Amino acid sequence: MTQTLHTALIIDDEADILTLLGISLARMGIQAHPASDLAQARAALATQRFDFCLTDMRLPDGDGLDLVREIAQNHPGLPVAVITAHGDMRSAIDALKSGAFDFVNKPLDLERLRDMVDTALRLNPSKASAPDDGSGDHDPGAERLIGQSPVMRQLREQIAKVARSQAPVFIHGESGTGKEVIARLIHDLGPRSQKPFLPINCGAIPPELMESELFGHRKGSFTGASADKQGLFQAARGGTLFLDEVAELPLSMQVKLLRALQERAVRPVGATFEEAVDVRILSATHKDLAQRVQQGEFRQDLFYRLNVIQLNAVPLRERKDDIPMLAAHILQRLAQRDGIPERRLSAEALDALRGYSFPGNVRELENILERTLALGETGVIQPEELNFPNLGVSPAVQLDEAAPPAESALQINGSAPSDEQTLLHTLESYRWNRTRAAEALGLTLRQLRYRLEKMGLK
Repeated sequence: MTQTLHTALIIDDEADILTLLGISLARMGIQAHPASDLAQARAALATQRFDFCLTDMRLPDGDGLDLVREIAQNHPGLPVAVITAHGDMRSAIDALKSGAFDFVNKPLDLERLRDMVDTALRLNPSKASAPDDGSGDHDPGAERLIGQSPVMRQLREQIAKVARSQAPVFIHGESGTGKEVIARLIHDLGPRSQKPFLPINCGAIPPELMESELFGHRKGSFTGASADKQGLFQAARGGTLFLDEVAELPLSMQVKLLRALQERAVRPVGATFEEAVDVRILSATHKDLAQRVQQGEFRQDLFYRLNVIQLNAVPLRERKDDIPMLAAHILQRLAQRDGIPERRLSAEALDALRGYSFPGNVRELENILERTLALGETGVIQPEELNFPNLGVSPAVQLDEAAPPAESALQINGSAPSDEQTLLHTLESYRWNRTRAAEALGLTLRQLRYRLEKMGLK
């Protein structure tokens, strides 16, 4: 006889739904406790312990959303999912924002239900809800998101909470602030941690190949399709798909992505049917996506679907107290990587770092320190060794954040004597990512290419 390992509270006013859920869960070794209204559910929660809860949204004595909020507040370790009418995405998203773990549509798809329950039961409360005593010992992600400033501690707390949900998360932040690090941490702290984490840069894939890359294709569906190919949605099944620079998606692709998210299914190019996929979607961009919606460059319904939960990656200039810890960590890692003696920063060098604006954020700090290690020899790094990019200001003076990058970097219509040096330093800071360097310099990509050609660089 199979031993029952888990218990679930299921709430619905339709007897046949309760029966179907009870049978389905029993086959998974889960004992279902049925309730037909909110009063019965509350009574059960007051007297019993459950591993999972599934509730309908519309109940005879109230709204299932109220129960979701109560469970989130009074039973934070209990995953609760909701049953919604097919296509009612607004209710589903409202439930996710209120603390629901996930949702399933009517009519019930038993395979989808099974995937959802499996994911819920893999949640480990101690993994994401251990108390933080300030030492970092119980602070999830403290070793990857370095810093003990209040904003960073708050960010890690938010990550620990959203990791337990399956709600889409939108990460907004400037280039170099660690958006992919945040996304990986959400994945690693959640129940999908043993499944794939696949990042994709939406701005790096040609528009004509985007659909095939995301959804896959069938042999012969277009010239060059010599074999079936699975897309990233299929490859990430059971895990997490991270859509970086999601603002770069063409409008035609936004429509198809929206359908994939709503139906939780994708249609490979050349296929005649859709394939169900079980993935969690995380997305990020350094651009103002809400503004792009207003400008008609990004679909409002897709933005609403992606931006269920928003996290903000903090610019380095807003957490300068973290610079000494960050710098020490980077120097230690680089020394171990290169097999060289570890170097440290003098007090004066630290002051210089604190006074610099870091338009490239943590990535730029890494580049500055790596360049310093490559050129220096002494054990203690002095300010003059840091070799800041020449942005027209002293390293010890913060850039005016209100001024456009063009005014603090290059004279677009002029020919400042330091233009070439500034341009090269900025490109190095962004690892020769021309798009990001152009933005930091206040240039269009075409202007940057023109200047490189004049310098004999392509």
